Amino acid sequence: MSDHIKISPAHGRYRVKLGDTVIGETVAAMALVEGGGRAVIYVPRADMRMDLLQATDHHTTCPWKGLASYFSIGNAANVVWSYENPKSGCDAIAGHLAFYPAVTVEKV
Repeated sequence: MSDHIKISPAHGRYRVKLGDTVIGETVAAMALVEGGGRAVIYVPRADMRMDLLQATDHHTTCPWKGLASYFSIGNAANVVWSYENPKSGCDAIAGHLAFYPAVTVEKV
């Protein structure tokens, strides 16, 4: 697992937006790199406007991270995912959200 996925603090402040709507800001983001891919920023739920997210019935499974649950924001369906109970070795992303490119995650 540690050879395939690396999770570390994403230093700095990150802002999450869909269009002009700010979903949240955090200084406690995590960066997850899987294989040789680019880092995916995971932000704590506690720093996000969870009232703007609607849980959906969509789920996917990753052999390294586990079962992912999805959320929509308005008409943007399943653009947010979360590993509610990630597999061992990925515990650092529990309670965090990640976003598809329709949602902007920017370092500010």
